[in-house]
Amino acid sequence: MYNICYVICRLFVRPELGFTLTFFSVTVDRLRLYIKGFRYEGLICAGLFFSFSMAPSLVPREAVTQGILSGFLAATGLFFGLFLTWLYSFLELPKTKGAITKRIRQFVAAATLLFMIYAVWFGAEWQESQREFLGVALLEGWYAPIVLAIAIPLTILLREVGRLFFWTVRLIYRYLNRLIPARISITVSLIIVAIFYTNLISGTVGRYLLRSLDATFLALDQLIDDDIKQPNQALATGSSESVISWQNLGRQGRRFVASGPDQLAIQEFTGKPAKRPLRIYVGLGASESPDERAELALEEMKRVGAFERSVLVVATPTGTGWIDDEAVDSLEYLHHGDTAIVTTQYSYLMSYVSIMLEPGYSRASAEALFNTVYGHWQKLPADQRPRLYLHGLSLGSSGSEQSMNINMLLGDLIQGAVWSGPSFTNPQWNAFVKRRNPDSPSWLPKYGDGSLVRFTNQNNKLDIPGAKWGPLRLVYLQYASDPITFFSTDLFFQEPEWLSGKRGPDVSPDLRWVPIVTGLQVAFDMIGASALGTGIGHLFASAHYIDAWLAVTEPQGWTEAETARLKRHLEN
Repeated sequence: MYNICYVICRLFVRPELGFTLTFFSVTVDRLRLYIKGFRYEGLICAGLFFSFSMAPSLVPREAVTQGILSGFLAATGLFFGLFLTWLYSFLELPKTKGAITKRIRQFVAAATLLFMIYAVWFGAEWQESQREFLGVALLEGWYAPIVLAIAIPLTILLREVGRLFFWTVRLIYRYLNRLIPARISITVSLIIVAIFYTNLISGTVGRYLLRSLDATFLALDQLIDDDIKQPNQALATGSSESVISWQNLGRQGRRFVASGPDQLAIQEFTGKPAKRPLRIYVGLGASESPDERAELALEEMKRVGAFERSVLVVATPTGTGWIDDEAVDSLEYLHHGDTAIVTTQYSYLMSYVSIMLEPGYSRASAEALFNTVYGHWQKLPADQRPRLYLHGLSLGSSGSEQSMNINMLLGDLIQGAVWSGPSFTNPQWNAFVKRRNPDSPSWLPKYGDGSLVRFTNQNNKLDIPGAKWGPLRLVYLQYASDPITFFSTDLFFQEPEWLSGKRGPDVSPDLRWVPIVTGLQVAFDMIGASALGTGIGHLFASAHYIDAWLAVTEPQGWTEAETARLKRHLEN
């Protein structure tokens, strides 16, 4: 047909149209051959995985994030289907043929296609319903077209990467099969190629990506924002009298020391005398090692009189070096500014990146700072030193809880800790959750008699009838919709406990567990977990911090009415 059109165009119409039709014909033929290269089983699984990816998970997703997730899941389904086909053949199971088998395949393909259309059509509505459920802003723009425009090319790209991998496996298999049996040779080939590509990626592509990430976040960390001015008060870290220069604080450090309520703001709100809160921060640029940064922090603490305050908090920041304003502002108001908060930076990467690439940095930095501060603190007279607490958010909570050596503290206990948004890597948090009381859910555990550790969420659950605090008070503030807390590798193959029985107040009733799919969904949810507004996901509200600090530090003179007024004040 194309040849006839070509001849007619060449003889009677326009010769150049013949070349156009020829090019179009070749392109269509090649596209048809390329599509035929997709195996039936792989396409079915890809369609199912893509459809499931559109369903709600812990937090709503933007169109771009959804497109990337759908592309990854479609490619995963494609390879999963091919693996099942290969495994069936490898086990030499009987193959079925005939008209009935063909009809069944056609029916399954049609059903999968309809399921995909249904998922794309209602995908935006599912995301909207979840946003309405959580009370966040609704979607704008063309959701489904953006998802498809990203997911389809990404699936094809990942498929080609996979084809390259299996081409290499087959190449090695051909040589090995001459020497050893087929099943052994294919296994050995897979292992060799997997090791080769892992080393190749980690040594070249991975290293390049890490360097790019490192350079990007380093540039952001060194950026001095025009709206943040160097403090001129002598007690401020980064001032001209400070032992840490303004430049070496890092971007998050400069924001930390320059923000928050001052003495006048606290006095105006409480109507009582107040002090200027102390915020001590040591950035990565101040020194190369965690121990050296900890010593600088101690020197700065002595300079500003941090050990003369009534409350001293050793805080561990997130991966970027960020300390949550909601956490520290509330503490400073509750104690009329008679506080000192000290921290050292260990990274400038996002927490979910730091968890994967440098999980030990948080602990090393937190241990160095706590050991240094605690070593000086315990030498002071017990009646003349501040009450000592720990704080950490996200990856910072992991480092913070590991910095506290119980054996070392038994003779001279600190007073407690407030840890928010614990990451799934937190060893102590995981231990408490696993050993929780059987009648409590994993998203809000109860541990023992509540004398040592308590958990809370959007609804203050720290007042336990009949329970009394011990000398050490530990509080975990966590939201059931936080993927950084509730992600787990078990999600890929096992339904999590937080989905069975009664769910958390911020977990969608439409969320269903699907093998492999839910694991990837929650992993991608970590990217947008802090972008939905306070009180949801991984962004914690000041009101909930107030409840936690009240339970742990017991500031004097705060009535329920004053506490409610402070919550309203910090929410504005």
